[in-house]
Amino acid sequence: HVALSGNHTDPGNGPARFTKYEEHAGGSKVLRMLEEVITDSKKTEADAIAAEQDAQAAYENIMKESNSAIATYTKKVANMQADLSKDEEDHVATKADLMANLKEIEELHEALGDLKRSCDYVMKNFDARQA
Repeated sequence: HVALSGNHTDPGNGPARFTKYEEHAGGSKVLRMLEEVITDSKKTEADAIAAEQDAQAAYENIMKESNSAIATYTKKVANMQADLSKDEEDHVATKADLMANLKEIEELHEALGDLKRSCDYVMKNFDARQA
C-alpha cells in the first residue's frame, strides 16, 4: 500500500465504517419543517400564478381600452381635419366675397361722389338756367 496523501497517515487504516442506522429523535421535526416549507412554496407559487393571471387580464383590458380609444380619437381627428379643410375653403370664399364687396363699395362711393358733384353743379347753376 502506497501513501499518496501529504499527511502522515497509516496506510493500513481503511475508510471509516458506518454504524447501524438508527432513527434520530429530532428527525420528525425536520421532516415537519420540510413539509411546511413545501406547502408554503406551493401556496406562494399558486399566489404568484394567480397574481400573474390577474395582471395579464388587467393588461389585456388596458390594451383593449387603449386600442378602442385610439380608434375613436383617430376618427375624431379625421373628422376634425375634414371640418378644418371645409372651414378653410369657406374662409377663402368669404375673403373673396369681402374683397368683391369692398370693391363694389369703392365703386359706389365714387358714383356717389360723381352724383354729388353733378347735383352741386345743377344747384349752383339752377338760377342761371331759369333766367
